[in-house]
Amino acid sequence: MKIYTKTGDKGSTSLFGGTRVPKHHIRIESYGTVDELNSHLGLLRDQQINSHYKTVLAKIQDNLFTLGATLATDPEKAELKSGKSRLNIPMIDHDSIEFLENEIDEMNDVLPPMTNFILPGGHQTVSFCHIARCVCRRAERLAVALNELETVPGDVLTYLNRLSDYLFVLARKLSHDLQAEEIKWVPKKLD
Repeated sequence: MKIYTKTGDKGSTSLFGGTRVPKHHIRIESYGTVDELNSHLGLLRDQQINSHYKTVLAKIQDNLFTLGATLATDPEKAELKSGKSRLNIPMIDHDSIEFLENEIDEMNDVLPPMTNFILPGGHQTVSFCHIARCVCRRAERLAVALNELETVPGDVLTYLNRLSDYLFVLARKLSHDLQAEEIKWVPKKLD
């Protein structure tokens, strides 16, 4: 596979299915942000964390490639059927969302209840997780904006939403595992 094609030198790129769009198109922003998120998850996975979380993050990274491929597909050419598009691109499904929910529940079972908002930080690894969460929220916002213009499969939006929840709870769990202080945000009282 050749890395450079020279077809994008004038500011446009091709979606799966061949449709050309400007590189600033919301669809490109959407899947580009998912790719950015995937890179942050790779950085998080490279930290000294429990092997279970490394395995979960690798599975999420795989799912994000699937999700990015969905976003990179021209919806008029996709014709989604039975978990795959006509272009033979797999789709995020409810099982992937349920997997995240189960992981969230398992982590929450061992964490103290949350009584305040929490400031990101306390440990470098925790901070990497919070950055990934924020990028995930941006990816979700872009996918929602895209959905207002062109149909985005509902499981894509749900997956991104649940993934940001997972990353928030994972940041709390990593704080717990690393014995890092969770810094609570307590609003100052107005005089």
